[in-house]
Amino acid sequence: MSQAPRELSTGALPRVDVAVIGGSGLYSLFPRGASDEVIVDTPYGPTSSPVSIGELGGKRVAFLTRHGGDHSVPPHQIGYRANIWALAALGAKAIVSSSAVGGVHPDYPPGTMVITDQFIDRTWGRADTFYDQGSVQHLSAADPFDPTLRDLAVDALAKELGSFAPSGTCVVIQGPRFSTRAESLWWRQAGAHTVNMTMVPEVPLAGELNIGTVNLSFVTDADAGLAPSDDDAEADVETVSHGLVMTRLAEAQPLIVAAIERIVASIPSDFTPRQLIPAEAVDAVLARPVSGDPRLPE
Repeated sequence: MSQAPRELSTGALPRVDVAVIGGSGLYSLFPRGASDEVIVDTPYGPTSSPVSIGELGGKRVAFLTRHGGDHSVPPHQIGYRANIWALAALGAKAIVSSSAVGGVHPDYPPGTMVITDQFIDRTWGRADTFYDQGSVQHLSAADPFDPTLRDLAVDALAKELGSFAPSGTCVVIQGPRFSTRAESLWWRQAGAHTVNMTMVPEVPLAGELNIGTVNLSFVTDADAGLAPSDDDAEADVETVSHGLVMTRLAEAQPLIVAAIERIVASIPSDFTPRQLIPAEAVDAVLARPVSGDPRLPE
């Protein structure tokens, strides 16, 4: 399916049904030689990685990895607006994202798959809106993840996995450092089940362009080691480290990819996301000038 590099005009952009954003440990989605890579220039600079386009779950899917193919982009420096704008320009109406998360609640131990439904934002300083020029738009964020997509994902994983968490609240921290023990306890007391560094502003930005999102999280660790049980919150468990996260993600990657494929397959071809922002405002954002034409990598 691979093609020789060729120039693409803006009007020649390939169109996709669904987009997948890969988190830590997920740097490819398609078999080797079964996808094309496109570089989409955006008004917000380059995307975290070239966009791979291939077939998954019976859909034409665009995939990019948010930390870059070599995990060189830290969470606070990801070009979230570039990533989401590029996927919108390709026609994506739904995004399935994967995330590595720490567990801060005893019901969410390492190895748990979670369909996230809420987040608590503790980030700062990130460019978190497309509507900072031309018009002011206020995103309704009570239910940040698309309810229809979440229901489809829950049904899909019930058939695939049997055991998983159908909901969960994630506290999104600035990173790239991990939490202190005091912070882990704070997150849990605030009502969080998991902790992550990238759901914000990624999810709200997708909502600003009327793209529905669903998140599949994999619990790699017990954060600062305080969530093994209610009876012994100070139990001696392995605290989070980058090496531990990457090892567990590598072990779980086949399961994660299979779950993503099942979710993608469950999305109907006529899926229509919520219109959270007036269509004309979204069109104005997508019409902003870019630095050049989208192209295949040389």
